[in-house]
Amino acid sequence: MRRTAFSLTLLLLIVLVGAASSGSATPPPGATARCDDGTYSYSKHHSGTCSHHGGVAAWLGGSSTAPAPTADGGSSRTDVGQTVLLSPRTRTTHCRLGVDPDRSCSPGAYYSKLTRPVICSATFRTSSIRNVPESEKLDVEAEYGMKPGHYGRTLEIDHIVSLELGGSNDIANLYPERAPGYHAKDALENRLHSMVCTGAITLRSAQHRIASNWQALYKKVFGVAPTT
Repeated sequence: MRRTAFSLTLLLLIVLVGAASSGSATPPPGATARCDDGTYSYSKHHSGTCSHHGGVAAWLGGSSTAPAPTADGGSSRTDVGQTVLLSPRTRTTHCRLGVDPDRSCSPGAYYSKLTRPVICSATFRTSSIRNVPESEKLDVEAEYGMKPGHYGRTLEIDHIVSLELGGSNDIANLYPERAPGYHAKDALENRLHSMVCTGAITLRSAQHRIASNWQALYKKVFGVAPTT
């Protein structure tokens, strides 16, 4: 009798705990998977998702393609919208590796709702929208004919249109950039963000010009050519 009562009590506790755990957590907007440790992933690719969090416990939204991430503005959550390519992406293999991106593979892209008021807000942080999983970085290297791996400080999978300028995490906006070029480009990105916010240049112009020839734009802004 005692064993039966104990078994019923244990079963009831399991049911209650299961109900509480399944109904207490509401996935944050933009999350595409819940990891085994209870955290959420915003990965746009299944490969590598939750790799450092015990694996995937459940995929969210019933799709293998993640929705665009969201930027937490502190007091409110802002939808970044859809990825908009600056020009068509016509190739995904045998991309030319050089100082500049191969435009047929990496034309550059931005998020439709990361407008000037959003990126110039005092609460805007690029860390809240940065979402380039390791699997996507390796995909970029493979497209450019590189052996997928880790190259340390000699190379960076860079955003063509930077996050400060509303750039997208889509692979069309990524390319392998070697040092010291990406250091100089970082300085330009920071300056352009300030110029956009003060009205010295429009956001759309900054996005197109940094994607088409950032070295020429660097020289125009700083008065000297960048070290690449």
